Amino acid sequence: MTPSGGESAATGVEDLLRTEEITMNFGPVVALRNVNLHVRRGEVLGLVGDNGAGKSTLVKILTGLYKPDGGRIYLEGEEVRFRSVQHARQHGIETVFQDLALIDDLSVYHNLFLNREHTRGGWFRFLKNRTMRAAASRFLDEIGVDIPSVDAQVAKLSGGQRQAIAVARAVRQQHIKILLLDEPLAAMGAKETSLIIRLIKSLSRKANIAIIVIDHNYTHLFEICDRINVIQHGQVTLDKSLHEIKLEELVEFMVQSFRRQIATGDAK
Repeated sequence: MTPSGGESAATGVEDLLRTEEITMNFGPVVALRNVNLHVRRGEVLGLVGDNGAGKSTLVKILTGLYKPDGGRIYLEGEEVRFRSVQHARQHGIETVFQDLALIDDLSVYHNLFLNREHTRGGWFRFLKNRTMRAAASRFLDEIGVDIPSVDAQVAKLSGGQRQAIAVARAVRQQHIKILLLDEPLAAMGAKETSLIIRLIKSLSRKANIAIIVIDHNYTHLFEICDRINVIQHGQVTLDKSLHEIKLEELVEFMVQSFRRQIATGDAK
C-alpha cells in the first residue's frame, strides 16, 4: 500500500488519484473488497476484468454515483468524499459512458456546449451561436479531432467521431483532472479505433490529465495505456506497467485465473 499522503512508494511520484481499501456491497453480494488503485497525472491506466468483476462499480464510486461502504479516496493527497456526480465534477472528474449522452439532433458545437451555452440578452436570453461555433472549431483543432464541420448534426457522424465529440466535451470542462472512459472502443472499425487511440494518447500528454480506460480488448489497452490493473472478484489482482508485462503474459494470467475459478467452482 502506498502512503496516505498520495506518493507512490515505488516511484516517488505523487498520485493524482488513489483509493485505499474501497469496499462496496449490494445486499449479500460483495461488489468490491479492499480495492487499492492509483493513477498519476498524465498517465493512462487500463482496467481489465470479466463482466461482474467490479470495474463499473468502482467507476461509479469515483464519479460520485455510488458511495462506498468503506475505504478512502484521495485526490492530490487530500481525502475526498463525493456526495454526487456533480460534486465529483467539481473536483475535476469527468466520465464518458458507452451511451455517450449526446443529442443526435443538435450540431457538434451545440453538443460541446450542452448545458453550458453562451448566451446574451436580459430577460430573454439568446444563444451566442457564432461565438460557440468558433470556440468549438478552435478546441477540436487543438486536440486533433477531425470532423466534417462543427455545424454537422451528431446523428450524421461515424461512431468514432461521436466518441471523439463525447470525449472532447468532457475534457473541455474547466479544471478537469481525471477522465474515465467506459469501453470507448466498443464496436468500432480499425480507422475509428485509431482515431480514439490517438486522441486518448494526445490528451494524456497535452492536457496532462489522468485517464482511466475500461476495455475488454487487451490489444487496444496495450496501444493506449501506461499501466494495467486487473480486477477480479472485486479486488485488484494485478498492477503492472507495460514495461513489466507483455500482452501474451496478460492473456496467460487471465486464462490461468479462469482455470482456477473452474477448478474451485467459482466460474459463472
